[in-house]
Amino acid sequence: MKALAAGIGAVFLSPLLIAGTGMTLAASAEAAQTTRSVSNCLTDIDAGKVADQVTKILDGASGEDVHVEGLDLPTEQIPHAQTIVATGISLDVPKKGQIIALATAMQESRLRNLNYGDRDSLGLFQQRPSQGWGTAQQIRDPVYASERFYKALLAVDGWQQMTVTQAAQAVQKSGFPDAYAQWEPLATALQKAIAATFPGNSEGPGDETGDTASSSCSTQDGSQYGPIPEGAVPQGYSIPKDADPRARTAIDWAMHQLGTMYQWGGSCTAAHGPDPMGRCDCSSLMQQAYAKAGIQLTRTTYTQVNEGKAVSVKALKPGDLIFSRGTAARPEHVGMYMGEGLAIEAPRTGKPVRITPLKDWDVLAARRVV
Repeated sequence: MKALAAGIGAVFLSPLLIAGTGMTLAASAEAAQTTRSVSNCLTDIDAGKVADQVTKILDGASGEDVHVEGLDLPTEQIPHAQTIVATGISLDVPKKGQIIALATAMQESRLRNLNYGDRDSLGLFQQRPSQGWGTAQQIRDPVYASERFYKALLAVDGWQQMTVTQAAQAVQKSGFPDAYAQWEPLATALQKAIAATFPGNSEGPGDETGDTASSSCSTQDGSQYGPIPEGAVPQGYSIPKDADPRARTAIDWAMHQLGTMYQWGGSCTAAHGPDPMGRCDCSSLMQQAYAKAGIQLTRTTYTQVNEGKAVSVKALKPGDLIFSRGTAARPEHVGMYMGEGLAIEAPRTGKPVRITPLKDWDVLAARRVV
């Protein structure tokens, strides 16, 4: 890998690449006028077609002959994407980190090296000199800007367990924190296509959290059920038939606790009984539900986040534990994914055990215990 990094540094991150991809203000201004805003997820990305078009551009083809959904100026945008991926590879950043960087740059600048932006924001990632990202000249260097983004990303605790949107937002602190998700499918396709052009790196560095080809913004979020009364089961919901039998048992048991009041520190051993300490808090609900399925979990949210194995939020299965509040390494709340974009939880004091749509969750981490 170090030899590959050295080769990338000499070949792909040369001054010619930087000069070739740094566009003029006139071009960027024109791009600002012609680049459309993507309001919906680009869910129908053909990765093979993207790879073909990327190869054409990197081989010097005219942008008139290249068409990639979401990229209106491919001759400018694809070389910048190449710089971002090459920089990630040279720094040994996993594939998921490269995808996060690409999605961020797509949202912030549409993959253009802008010399203007909100207040003093500049460059591919719209980094601000006044916020310590570097000088204006440094930020306008695509390699420097990419390195600074990656270093900030790698410093985020638990970033590999976050969604693309959460990880990007942790670095960027954007006023539009949900906007990054729309670019994930295209970013995934670009990363794969560009990484394959580097010798010995057809798949890119490993990604411990699994396949990121699916888009988190296309995952069911429960919105199809509309408002859900507290303590009720949404009309039309049933535990998915393909759920693991142990997960089915845990979900079913948890659903029998619906409507019982939250009790911090409660054991969840007699949620319907008269003793408040027999009621459930968030982690005891998870512990007791899985105990009925023959799986022993530890007692607290802080320890349950280490149970089983980490899974991507994009690939949730019924029975997965999902965590929110606090940080990915030390979350303060846990619930159970039920499938169909729904989760069951014991939320907080004064609230009953209830089912909520996934769209209401800011999921920091997910664990599979079956």
